[in-house]
Amino acid sequence: MQPESAHALKVAFVAGVAPGKWFHRWEERFPDQPLASQMVDDAQQLAVLRDGTADVAFVRLPVDRDKEALHVIPLYEELPVVVAPKGHEIQAFEEIPLGEVEDELFEYDGGPSERLDLVEGGAGLAIMPMSVVRHFNRKDLRYRPVTGVEPYAVGIAWRREDESELIQEFIGVVRGRGANSSRQASVQRDQQEAAQKRRENLAATQSKEAKARNEASRAAKSARGGKFGTRGGKPGGGKGRPASGKGRPGQRRGR
Repeated sequence: MQPESAHALKVAFVAGVAPGKWFHRWEERFPDQPLASQMVDDAQQLAVLRDGTADVAFVRLPVDRDKEALHVIPLYEELPVVVAPKGHEIQAFEEIPLGEVEDELFEYDGGPSERLDLVEGGAGLAIMPMSVVRHFNRKDLRYRPVTGVEPYAVGIAWRREDESELIQEFIGVVRGRGANSSRQASVQRDQQEAAQKRRENLAATQSKEAKARNEASRAAKSARGGKFGTRGGKPGGGKGRPASGKGRPGQRRGR
C-alpha cells in the first residue's frame, strides 16, 4: 500500500555514499510518492536533520545519538585510504602502514572536496574513506589502503520525534525488507485495520446471535405461561372446596 504523505521524502547523504540503489527500490515500490535528495558535507550531516532540511540522512559514524535525539542504524563499513599527489612514493606500495605517513598528515575540518584540493596543492597527505576519493575522482591524486586505522562506518539517521509511516517505509527499503514484510509500516497498518474489521464483524455477529437467543427465550417463556399458568382449570392451581352437603369439622349433624 502507498504510504500516506502530502510531501516529498527528503533524504540527505554524505559524499561517498551511493544511495541510488535504495532510491531505485523506493521508486519501484512507491512510484507516486516523490523523493528529494541532496548531498551534504560531513560537517552538515546532522544539521540538516536538526533544521528539518532532511527527514532522514545517510551519515558517517559515529554520531552522538542521545545528544542529537536521533535514531541511528549502522549499515556498512568503508575502507580507509591515504591520499597523496600523483608521483608520491605511496604509489610503489599495495598498502601503507599508518606509521609510514603519519608525519605527513594535516588537520582540516572542512569538506572532502576542499581537503582533496589541499592534498593536490601540496599541503600534505590525508586519510579518507575510499568511496569519497573515488567519488571525486581527481586525476592528479593517488591513494592506497592504509593499515592501522579503524574503518569508516556509514549509517542512516532520523529524528526520534519523527516516527512517520513515510520514514519507516524508507528505513524498511534500506534494510532490505520486502514489500509484504510484516515489519513494513504500511503492512502493519493494513494488518491492524484488518484485525479491527474482524473484531467489529465478530462483535456484530455475537450481538446478533445474543439478540436472537434473547428473543427465543422470551418467546419460550411466553408459551409456557399461556399453557400451564392454571391447574385443574382454576387460577392458582388450588383444589375445590368441600361439597355443601358435608358439615364442617366440629359441627353436629341433626337427628
